Amino acid sequence: MASIELKNIVKRYGSGKHENQVIHGVNAQINDGEFVVIVGPSGCGKSTLLRMVAGLEEISGGEILIGERVVNNLEPAERDIAMVFQNYALYPHMSVFDNMAYGLKIAKVPMAEIKARVDKAAQILEIGSFLARKPRELSGGQRQRVAMGRAIVRQPQVFLFDEPLSNLDAKLRAQTRLEIQKLHRELGITSLFVTHDQVEAMTLAQRMIVMNGGVMEQFGTPHEVYTRPASTFVASFIGSPPMNLLKNAPDAPSGTIVGIRPEHLDITDSGWALTVDAIEMLGAEQLIYGRWQAGSGDASGETLIIRTDEARAAPAVGSTLHVTPRPDRLHWFDAATGQRKESQ
Repeated sequence: MASIELKNIVKRYGSGKHENQVIHGVNAQINDGEFVVIVGPSGCGKSTLLRMVAGLEEISGGEILIGERVVNNLEPAERDIAMVFQNYALYPHMSVFDNMAYGLKIAKVPMAEIKARVDKAAQILEIGSFLARKPRELSGGQRQRVAMGRAIVRQPQVFLFDEPLSNLDAKLRAQTRLEIQKLHRELGITSLFVTHDQVEAMTLAQRMIVMNGGVMEQFGTPHEVYTRPASTFVASFIGSPPMNLLKNAPDAPSGTIVGIRPEHLDITDSGWALTVDAIEMLGAEQLIYGRWQAGSGDASGETLIIRTDEARAAPAVGSTLHVTPRPDRLHWFDAATGQRKESQ
């Protein structure tokens, strides 16, 4: 196992007037045995960053260290990493056993050791009964476990996951997330996991890197990122539904955006007056979409989302609703930069 250190990582494509910089000076220290998720929307640079760690993309600037060794100029095979891709990339004519063992055979590992490693990985992933099958005889979730098994048998210092759950349906994604958590507990191998899905990020990460336009917006635990977002981007990207961001909230200083999570707005007899626009019933909870009523100061027209318990009677669409934000759960952001302010 090994730590990963990213020192002012930059990635550019092209040169001169055609130069396009896609990664802007990322710095991060990933501890030995830590599971870190890189999350962000499509095109934010998360997969590019992962591929630079893997050696599949050249670095335009900065240094990457794996286990205190600078790997900038090392080939992928020399970095002692194993990668799991979105596409399972299994050999269709080979059995599960042979797919998992192939890399070890190429490396001329003794057959007895290959069998021991494959059997152990199959036991961890609960695919021991599938070893004689071909990939076409497996479900998508089973194929992904085979792909993870192929990475495990290499016994690398670092696991790299590039959106490995994207091809699975919702139920299989949830199940495979649990399997990945179990896998990390058992093996304790340093892991970098890329996803655009914030639920995956929140449930898997010990710490998470939130990317936006090639910039690392925040690096922290899921709790830190959710409860103290570093910017309006993080506040709006992490959380479902996202944080309410109010440009013209009552009593807010000029140039300040006020943030409040939907679950931190209480329905009261008085307070901010909203017109109910829509209601979403989600089983154990309901989301109420309300719009500031005319006459509510400069905030008129802004929309808020309120999360309430399903037991509460739903208000009628078009009716007036009063809400009060919990003062200790308010967030303030600079309207010009989008960055967090510690107080108003």
